[in-house]
Amino acid sequence: MRIRESGPVLGVALLLGLLAGAPGAAQGTGALAFKSVHGKLEMINPSVNGVAVISDEGQRMAWQFDARVIEKIKGFKKGDPVVVIYRQLGAEKAVTAIAFPGAVETPVYVNTTDQRVTLVSGPMVDGACGKPTAEPLRTTNILGGGQAETADACWCCAPAGRTCTPANKTGLGRAFLTRCYE
Repeated sequence: MRIRESGPVLGVALLLGLLAGAPGAAQGTGALAFKSVHGKLEMINPSVNGVAVISDEGQRMAWQFDARVIEKIKGFKKGDPVVVIYRQLGAEKAVTAIAFPGAVETPVYVNTTDQRVTLVSGPMVDGACGKPTAEPLRTTNILGGGQAETADACWCCAPAGRTCTPANKTGLGRAFLTRCYE
């Protein structure tokens, strides 16, 4: 998909990108598939609440966010490292977070929703996140618009009062939580 720096073209590209499905995405599995795109920020277009990313594989991808998220991330620049973490069920995608590695010296999670969410974190097991652990998981409630930090190696976010399996690798930087799942 080719993305140009004009509002209408990015708007169409965003719609096509959201409908088309990412390469390697799970199709018809019946469960949420955990996916992420690592790359560089290509552009932020506030007129359509759009973000364009060039993946590490050289693929251009576009994402549409709530205006609150765009307001928080608009200070990041073209070429900044970025990770888009999303969930996919069939052809539907929903972004959990957009993260900017290296933006700060600790892992910071910013709740961009208007609801309280629970950050669940824990250790890596056998070099991977998402595996069962004998160690207790840590939970931190984050108010809408608030932020939290964790030193744990893995994380996830869930609606307030619920839990999830920490399947995302923690990185030094700032992650903007956009939608949380069980």
